[in-house]
Amino acid sequence: MFKLKNKYTNLFVCDALTFDFDYYDLLIVGDILEHIEEEQGIKFIERIYGKCKDLIVSVPFNSEQGVHYDNKYEVHKQTKLTNESFLQKYKGFRPLCLRYDYGVYIKDTPENSTVNIVLDPVNIDYEKAKNELSTKYSNVIKYINTHVSLPLKESKLTVVTGLWDIGRPGRSFDDYIRNFQKLLETDCCMFIHISKEHEHLVWEKRDKSNTFVKIWELSDVRDLYNPFWEKTQKIRQDQKWQDQAGWLKESPQAKCEWYNPIVMSKYSMLHNVTIWDPFKSEYFVWVDAGITNTVWDQWFVKDRILDKIIPFMDPFLFLCYPYENDNEIHGFSRQAMDRYASAEVRMVARGGLFGGKKNAIKEGNGLYYSLVFRTLSEGLMGTEESIFTIMTYLYPEIYRKYMLDGNGLILKFVQAVLEDKAQLEPIPDHRVACIPVDLDLTNIKTSVYILTFNFPQQLRVLLESFKKYPEWLSRPDKILIDNSIDAVAIEENKKIAEEYGFVGYIHFDNIGICGGRQAVAEHFEASGRDFYIFFEDDMCLQDPVPGRFCRNGFRVYVPDLYDKVQKIMIKEKYDFLKLCFTEVYMDNFMQCSWYNVPQSVRTQIWPHYDKLPIQGLDLNVPRTKFNKMDRLEDLCYIDGEIFYANWPMIVSKEGNRKMFLQTKWAHPFEQTWMSHMFQETLKGNIKPAVLLASPINHNRIIWYKPEERRES
Repeated sequence: MFKLKNKYTNLFVCDALTFDFDYYDLLIVGDILEHIEEEQGIKFIERIYGKCKDLIVSVPFNSEQGVHYDNKYEVHKQTKLTNESFLQKYKGFRPLCLRYDYGVYIKDTPENSTVNIVLDPVNIDYEKAKNELSTKYSNVIKYINTHVSLPLKESKLTVVTGLWDIGRPGRSFDDYIRNFQKLLETDCCMFIHISKEHEHLVWEKRDKSNTFVKIWELSDVRDLYNPFWEKTQKIRQDQKWQDQAGWLKESPQAKCEWYNPIVMSKYSMLHNVTIWDPFKSEYFVWVDAGITNTVWDQWFVKDRILDKIIPFMDPFLFLCYPYENDNEIHGFSRQAMDRYASAEVRMVARGGLFGGKKNAIKEGNGLYYSLVFRTLSEGLMGTEESIFTIMTYLYPEIYRKYMLDGNGLILKFVQAVLEDKAQLEPIPDHRVACIPVDLDLTNIKTSVYILTFNFPQQLRVLLESFKKYPEWLSRPDKILIDNSIDAVAIEENKKIAEEYGFVGYIHFDNIGICGGRQAVAEHFEASGRDFYIFFEDDMCLQDPVPGRFCRNGFRVYVPDLYDKVQKIMIKEKYDFLKLCFTEVYMDNFMQCSWYNVPQSVRTQIWPHYDKLPIQGLDLNVPRTKFNKMDRLEDLCYIDGEIFYANWPMIVSKEGNRKMFLQTKWAHPFEQTWMSHMFQETLKGNIKPAVLLASPINHNRIIWYKPEERRES
């Protein structure tokens, strides 16, 4: 796609971790490390550090990212990198350039000791950062081309726009400037893409506290649009494409090489701003620079219409208008449009004003990119509005519509909002309202509790399994609940807790498995954390080896399990999520609660099968009733009447209260909790789920005497 073979002398398509070479003068590891597990990343850098004269490494800070463009390798596996943590973990580097969200590093060598360290002061306390860096390095300077003064305002909404002179036929650029300057009068926080030549237009009207200017030349537009540039130029000059309609040959799409690359990059520019996010916004809206040509400018300035449309952008808003044409839509084949939309297309989504919540924009970026690539590869091209239209038909529950009149002017929407009469098109009956949830884990605090008893060797086995997934050791607060009664074991467990960086060590005098479980619940309640994950010391993480499955056919290796289970909890608001479908004696398709509820409840729920076996397990035990199956990235899960067990699970703050604190037993047993929580689930008071995966390995290497370890 990017024609890399034309750009490099040698192109190697392989795994960087295993790629072997002798020497290069310069190695550039750009946006690579965040896609590699920390332990592997450190080894990778150590291996290549001495095989080059200099090494440039660039990484994003505090950056979450999932699967994009159906590419699992886009996932970020080091999501908590900062300047401090990078320099601590990756030895032998000094900063070259630092921004609040990004860092570039070079070797810390005598040759590099006089190289300037450049700080971009936007969203950075420049003086503090300079003083801290100057104690170790010299020549710390400010990025002199920044145009934003500190501090920037914070705003619920960021308005994104851009202005370039592309020599559009039939329309004077002076007209664009006049309309752009009217838009600049609005008091909203704005992120503006503009050429250096025209930057002065911004500062004639705007304050630096609510304006972020991104110098963005036409060459930058081309770089952003590069994967599609040649396809676009080929299509617009194709006689067959031009002959679809009489007007098309004289349209800006056909006559101007820059028109489509710019309009079809609007979504990408909007998406990029959600990442930079200088105003810490929740909503982002693209507004064409020349919009006041058709919309009265005072609606933006005096009536603050952009603030008033925020309620309609949850999760995403497109303004649409009826469009009847049997041949083409903006140059896009009508027949192909129907095929992509899986419907008969009778309206078009406008591109002059659109936007939504940050997470919805991020989620839609992959879809938009994919549709642009697929349609252009097929020789199909309209404008950005063609792609937007397909998106509204494919996912009407996400890309909500407001219907304009047939002329397509958005003033109808503006007037309706100002008069409090605006109504979005209803979501079709067969679709479920879907509001993407912000799955950012930056501010989520999670604890891991481990319950152990008498055998430090067993605890080490568990923690060794954690070392194969470094985030399980580095990210959560780790608390050890020690029920040991052996003095030697107690001292050794304390040493292990210190060695592995546990923030808490709590010893109880053998209060039992369930007693320890209750202690976990009570400690978590007082901790102020968002989630906790519970392990007994013989419940290890499976080895990270792809291609292995449990006896029920589920995979046992789940990359990024730690992040994914937290995101599922945020997305679904579960009270608890079990981490393993297949357990030692019971699997989650069997309703284990059947054994443990009171007989009266058993008869009420299963009147035709309410007799327990005389001994052992019943092969015909009732099956679990499931409700909804869904997925997050590549990990599926299912909810319903999931039974409780003392197997590893992640629990929410509210779930913990409902499960263990609102009702307490003096001496609880696992069976008691299983019965109680099952009945509460049937009442709708508890919402549980289980992964459709089995990443937990029950691995007890040393056994205690049954009389030594109590249940409760």
